[in-house]
Amino acid sequence: MATRRVVVFPSSAELGPVLAHLVMSRAERAISSRGRFTLGLSGGSLVSMLSKELLALSDLDCSKWVVGFCDERLVSFDHPESTYGLYKSQLFSKINIPDGGILTINSSLPVDECAEDYTRKLKEAFPDDDFPVFDLLLLGMGPDGHTCSLFPGHPLLEEEKKIVAPISDSPKPPPQRVTMTLPVVNSARCVAFVSTGGSKATVLKEVLEGREGPAFPAARVVPTNGELFWLVDDPAAASLTIQVERMGSGAKL
Repeated sequence: MATRRVVVFPSSAELGPVLAHLVMSRAERAISSRGRFTLGLSGGSLVSMLSKELLALSDLDCSKWVVGFCDERLVSFDHPESTYGLYKSQLFSKINIPDGGILTINSSLPVDECAEDYTRKLKEAFPDDDFPVFDLLLLGMGPDGHTCSLFPGHPLLEEEKKIVAPISDSPKPPPQRVTMTLPVVNSARCVAFVSTGGSKATVLKEVLEGREGPAFPAARVVPTNGELFWLVDDPAAASLTIQVERMGSGAKL
């Protein structure tokens, strides 16, 4: 079972560089032992933070990276809600990741077929695993405690067989999405949540400390054999009473 580390930074400005270092250190570790680095990305505010901080690194080499998406909205890639589209414009177009190293959905398919197609792509990328084992998954958390496109009280939280599941009734628009399931998330070697801002303070306390914690999808992310980080800023951590680690921008995880 994962050991959870809750690390608090004065602000997102100090958090960002440490996140970039975590990505690079886990990439170096994975490439040296397995010849490639597999990374699962989430959208939202993480896109701009990660893109900015990775591009600021002088020795960024992504030639052995394989990147997937923890969830994706069923919209065209040029739509402002497309997570892939945002990463393409802010990061992928500026680094040396091979085209074949980016695993994208086929947004032209109906949502059920889209999930099946993405499942096939992940199985091809991880042929030796029952569930794909990513080296690092970067996750966010909504004010309702959702992560990926796994929402409170939704039947998908109980999915145990599928790798990627379709969702047509997302309470947060757009309604049609595909999402990694909890068995995939919990198979990862390392999972890092990034949660910033005062609007997250109440739910973060519930997820990390509350008796009702398991009711929140984010609280059900507990990697079986991996690391688990919660990287948060002071506003998000304002209500926490548990012991936390405090770090600045020069820290390393």
